[in-house]
This record gives sequence, structure tokens and C-alpha cells, in this order.
Amino acid sequence: MSAQKKRNFQIEAFKHRVVVDPKYAEKTWKILEHAIHEIYNHNASGLSFEELYRNAYNMVLHKYGEKLYLGLVSTLTSHLEEIAESIGAAQGPSFLEELNRKWTDHNKALQMIRDILMYMDRTFIPSTHKTPVNELGLNLWRDKVIHSNKIRTRLQSTLLELVQRERTGEVINRGLMRNVTKMLADLGYVVYQEDFEKPFIEVSGNFYRGESQQFIACCDCGEYLKKAEKRLNEEIERVSHYLDSKTEVKITNVVEKEMIESHVQRLVHMENSGLVNMLVDDRFDDLGRMYSLFRRVSTGLTLVRDVMTSHIREAGKQLVTDPERLKDPVDFVQRLLDEKDKHDKIIITAFNNDKTFQNALNSSFEYFINLNPRSPEYISLFVDDKLRKGLKGVSEEDVETVLDKVMMLFRYLQEKDVFEKYYKQHLAKRLLSGKTVSDDAERSLIVKLKTECGYQFTSKLEGMFTDMKTSQDTMQGFYAAMGGELADGPTLVVQVLTTGSWPTQSTTTCNLPSEIQGVCEKFKNYYLGTHSGRRLSWQTNMGNADLKVTFGKGQKHELNVSTYQMCILMLFNNADQQSYKEIEQATEIPASDLKRCLQSLACAKGRNVLRKEPMSKDIGEDDVFFFNDKFTSKFYKVKIGTVVAQKESEPEKLETRQRVEEDRKPQIEAAIVRIMKARRVLDHNNIVAEVTKQLQSRFLPNPIIIKKRIESLIEREFLERDKEDRKLYRYLA
Repeated sequence: MSAQKKRNFQIEAFKHRVVVDPKYAEKTWKILEHAIHEIYNHNASGLSFEELYRNAYNMVLHKYGEKLYLGLVSTLTSHLEEIAESIGAAQGPSFLEELNRKWTDHNKALQMIRDILMYMDRTFIPSTHKTPVNELGLNLWRDKVIHSNKIRTRLQSTLLELVQRERTGEVINRGLMRNVTKMLADLGYVVYQEDFEKPFIEVSGNFYRGESQQFIACCDCGEYLKKAEKRLNEEIERVSHYLDSKTEVKITNVVEKEMIESHVQRLVHMENSGLVNMLVDDRFDDLGRMYSLFRRVSTGLTLVRDVMTSHIREAGKQLVTDPERLKDPVDFVQRLLDEKDKHDKIIITAFNNDKTFQNALNSSFEYFINLNPRSPEYISLFVDDKLRKGLKGVSEEDVETVLDKVMMLFRYLQEKDVFEKYYKQHLAKRLLSGKTVSDDAERSLIVKLKTECGYQFTSKLEGMFTDMKTSQDTMQGFYAAMGGELADGPTLVVQVLTTGSWPTQSTTTCNLPSEIQGVCEKFKNYYLGTHSGRRLSWQTNMGNADLKVTFGKGQKHELNVSTYQMCILMLFNNADQQSYKEIEQATEIPASDLKRCLQSLACAKGRNVLRKEPMSKDIGEDDVFFFNDKFTSKFYKVKIGTVVAQKESEPEKLETRQRVEEDRKPQIEAAIVRIMKARRVLDHNNIVAEVTKQLQSRFLPNPIIIKKRIESLIEREFLERDKEDRKLYRYLA
């Protein structure tokens, strides 16, 4: 089949061949004009809209569209002028009610007129570019009613007065307000802006400027913020009830500017009630209010964050430098944790867990924790306290929580290698004395440290646990090999420690009692016989012993003492009294340790298995000691602890610092060689920067030390200086 040609059809108006009555247009218009009057007079029920529509249709059809349109304009204008007079005559509260009523009537009338003139609206108006009926009705209402001399100013002042009355606590007709403001918006957003919004914003600015001055003069910071928040919420609510939604941003900006932005400095620093007082007193509600209000203004949160940071740094600085606080390391660290918990809670609860505030808190803690060079030692002592004694009645989950908090402080340390030194010493004492709360807790912390700092940081710590397990197996082998040889002698338990894994100990030996010396020699012969090429040195300062003692009247007790204390007590098997000098000569225990041991044995109430003359809390070199026959205890087993020097003494601290500095030298050199191997040629400043970057996870290397290590590497021909530029180094392959 061949494709049929498409035909374009056009429907045209039916062409009447009748001759039109010359007065037709005038008569028809009179009918329509009468109908419009009836509609405005609320008599529309008697009208035939079908007939009216046909009349309007015919007028347009017979080319009388212009007459119809002009007649409409004229009729609407006269009606609206009458309406304006009626509204203008309304007195007091009835003014807005009359306006609203007439506006509602006008809209209904306009809808009916549109229906009658629909054909004109759809054909004549578009072709002649005239204003559509509905828009025409709105424009005429605007020009003849709203902008009339008697109404415009009065309407504006009435609306503003009602808002003012509502602000001062009066109840107003919100529904009426909503209708009137919506009318203005329906007439065009520009009308709403010019006739209401702009003056509303202006008077609101003046109102809040005055009110904020009044409040700031008589309220504390918390009260002021409550009032500001209340006003802000009122304005947001006002918009939702009877203003255009676009007004919300503008009016909230006014409240923010006048009530918050203009007073941020004064509010934050307000005496006795400002930000610092809120932080100190944990006023979460006030702090949350300050955060939510201040975030609305450009520099508000920056100011809050800066003041908070300054306060935390100052308070932290006082905490870590207060000599009284430094006397108890465990309390010192607990206070740090309490401070961190306190401010974490504030940031989570009041500051919406804002990351910028959390970062500020972290940087503040890092700043003041490192002001105290003993922080690494104290944090390790805190861990030692928790893992040695355990937390009474506390679950494993709670121990984990404490360890997690400690790790948080550990992250702030710039000298993590110093912490490692102390931690290794404290862990060694816990493991060797069997006083650790649980292996699981110990290993958990090591896993956390490995996650934070890598395998190298914890490899030696893990080696310590391996040695403890190996030592158990060694002792089983020793007793199996000895058979019945040791049946009558003392029971010996030895832990064999790998030199590289455990803290370096100064070799302090003492003269062991002959009964113990014999079994020690047997173990030494057994161990060296089963392991070739090894050396054993006894660390008597790290051991302990259980002694069975018979006191006066045959009372028996089992004493748990240190190896040093055992050596002292065994002397009293052969003598009733011993002078300090005799004990020192017989045992050869270092003087500082000897005094601490004697203090524990003779001066500790309820543990004084020795007596001394003269009686005093301190040990003197002229003291004489006696076995205390009258010792009693309700327990069969009695533990006699040593008076522990919790903190290092100044000489010990210097010794540890020197060991740390020595350990750092090869690490710095290794970093320099790694960098130079990769870069081949580099200037001095860049080497210092790169080394610092590589090592900062463990410690912050001193640029002077880095320079010395570079010099050492040049002497050993790993590096050389450039012949022309002395600050440039070359790697020697």
C-alpha cells in the first residue's frame, strides 16, 4: 500500500451570515456588567452562567473583545474603589477583619468572572497581549485597595503593631494575620516585601537591639542564652504560623546578629558565668545552648573553641606542674583521665561531638602532658598499679576500658620510647613476682601498643612472656633430672631471662645463704649442661622467697619476702642480734636496698618480724636489730612487702634518660641512612625534617643530636659533604 498523504486540518469559528444589530455589543455588555455587579453584591445564585458565558463568547466572536475587556477593567475598578472606601472606614480591630473579608469576596467574585469570560481569557487576551482576568483582578486589588491612601500605611502599621504585641506576650489572631500576609504574597512577592517584610525586618532589628542591651545588663550568660534561644524559636514559629517561609532566614539573621553576634565576646568572657565557668561546672545544657546559638554566627564556634582550648591548656599546665600533684603518680594520671573524660563528655553531650572541638582537646592534652618530662614514667606506673593490684570487683571489660583510656594518653606522648623503657621495667617486676592481675590483660595492652607503634615496639615485651613459659619447662626438666637429690633442701624456682628482651639491670649480687647457694649451683650446672654457649648471672634483686618461721611460744608462720629480706632473716638463725654494719658485711646488699628491706622488716606495723634499737621510722648505720619473738598475726601466711620507691630517684631518672638517649642514637642513624639511600643527595634542613617525620611516632629527635649523628656517619664514611656546598650531603654506596 502506498502511504497516504497527511492532511492538516484547522478548526475555525463558525461564520455567521446574520447581520448583527448595531446595538448588540452595548446590550450584551450591559447584561454582563449587571452580572458582575450581582456577583459582587452576593446575588450570583439567580444568574445563568451558561447564558452569560455564551454572551461573552459571542462578543469576542463578533470582534467586540476590546469593548468587553475595557468594560471589565472599568467595572472592577469602580467596585474595588468602593471596597477600599468600605475597608478604610472600618475602625480598630475590624480593619483587618474587613480587609480579609473583602479579599475573600473579591477572590470568589474573580473566580466566577473568570468562568464567564473564559473564552476571552483563552483567545482574545493572549492574541492582544493583555493581562489575564485573574491577574488583572489581583493587580487592581493591589493598586486600588492595598495601595490606596487610606489603607497602605495603616495596614503596615497594624501588622507591625500586632507582631510587637505578640512579642510582649499578648495573644493575637494568628489566623487573620496569616490570611493578610498570604494576601500580600499572592499579590506578588515584591508586594509582600515592600509592604510588610522590609519594615518588619527593620523594626525587628531595633527591637532586638534594645532588648539584647537590656538582657546583657541584668542576666548572667546562661540566662541570656535561654532568652536568646527563646526569641529565636519564637521567630521561627512565627514564620511557620503566619509569614512567608522566605522570611525565616531574614528574621533569624536579625536575631542572630543583634542578640548573639553583637555580644559573643562579652557572653563568652562573662564574669562568673561565661564559658570557662560552664566548663568547670559541667553545665551541659548551657554549653549545648551556647554551641547551637554560636554556630549560627560566623566566628562564634571559633571563639568558643579557642577559649575552651586556652582554658584546658592552662588547667592542664597547672595540673602537670603542681609539685603536690606529682607526689602520687597514680593519682596524677587518674586526674588526667578524669579531665579527659570530663571534656569528652562535654564535647559529645553539648558540642554535638564536633570533630574540630575533639581535635582541639587532643592538641591541648598533647601540649600539657609533654610539659612534664615524667609523664611517660607516671603513665607506666599507673598501668602497673592497675595490672598489679587489679580493680577490685571490676570485670575484664572494665579493665579493658581503663587500658583503652591509658592508650589514649599514650598517644599524646612525644617520647613513647621513654614510656617503653619504664613499662618494660614495671612489666618485668610484675611477671617475676607473679603479681600481674591476668596474662590476658597484660597481653591485651601489648596488642594495643603493637597496633599503635608496630611490631618492633613490642617484640621484646612479647619475648618476656616467652621466657616465662620457657622457664616453667626448664624447672620441670631440672627437678626431673635431680630426682630425689633436692628432697630435703629448699625448693628453688628460677626464671631464665634472655638478656636482650628484659630491662638492663645493674648486676647487683648479694651473698646467698649456704643452704640456697648449694641448690643454685646445682641448677647452674644443670642449665649450662643442657645449653651450650650460654652464661648465667643471678639477679637476686628481683627474686622472692617463702620462709617458714617459728616465733616465741612455738607460733609458726610462713613469710613471703624478697630474696634480699630472706638473706637478712637467715642471719638470725645463728644470732639473736645483728648490727646494721654486720648485716651489710654479711649480705653485701647495696646500701639503698638494704635500708628499704630493714625498714620493711622492722618498722612496718603488723609486719615487724624484727625489732630495732633505737626505735624510729628511718634506718641508721648505728642501728641494732633483734629477732622479734613476740611477733603475732591472725594469718598463717604473712606477706612482707618492700618499701617501694614508686618514682625513680633523681640519679635513677638521669640513668634512665642516659640509656634512652643511647638507644636513640642507632635509631636516628638508621633513619638518616634510609633517607640518604633513597635520596642520594640532600641538604641538612631536609634531612632533619625527614628524620623527625620518620621517628615522631616514637620520639621527637633533637636537631642537635641529628647533626651529631650525621657527623658520626661522615666519620664512618657512610656520608660525605659536598665540596662546594657544606650543607649538602651525599650518600656513599
